[in-house]
Amino acid sequence: MSQLTPQLDAALRSPAPLVFGAVSIDLPGVSVNLLDGAGILSFGGRTFVGKDETFGAISDVEDLTDGTGDSAPTFSMTLIPSGDAAAAVLSGPTMQGSPVSVWMGAVDKQTGIPIPDPLLVFVGELDVPTLKSDEQGRLLDYEVVSVFERLFEDDESARLSDGFHQSIFPGELGMKFVTGVAQTIYWGVAGTNQAVTSYAGGSYSTPYKAQKTSS
Repeated sequence: MSQLTPQLDAALRSPAPLVFGAVSIDLPGVSVNLLDGAGILSFGGRTFVGKDETFGAISDVEDLTDGTGDSAPTFSMTLIPSGDAAAAVLSGPTMQGSPVSVWMGAVDKQTGIPIPDPLLVFVGELDVPTLKSDEQGRLLDYEVVSVFERLFEDDESARLSDGFHQSIFPGELGMKFVTGVAQTIYWGVAGTNQAVTSYAGGSYSTPYKAQKTSS
């Protein structure tokens, strides 16, 4: 079954449809909504433009690819910043992690407005920016990763302590009065293989080690 609405599906099946791509980047404090070409289109409470006066325009968007194995869906996007100030802001470390959404749709040629409900094809976040500069100007390459990239994050910085626990769950005192544990618990790391342990009479006994017997 098609993910497209009947209206959008019919428009795309028509001869020479007027197709567009739209990208929104929700930076801290401001949203940048860009089209892959010239013009102005509005849908979903956003107004998309071919060139943002502050942040520039889209130069290129790489084909979206599905993730396989231990990688999440990702694509590359190149922006043309409107100036040095925009380039500095867009390549700043605080931009990393900003939400990114990508739509594909079609325009009604008679009204000049988008066919209702463009298809949301990607939801992710900005990852690593690469600023390039030459005599022609500046380009900013962005790696955009899927929201599923968060699933690959490890917990190496996590600690089995009251301080860390309350940094995640403020006021939760479940670990405040824990003074010791009978067995080492590895937290955020793979840990080590342990010898076989045995229990007798409900009390904990030392790990069992096989002993050689004489014949």
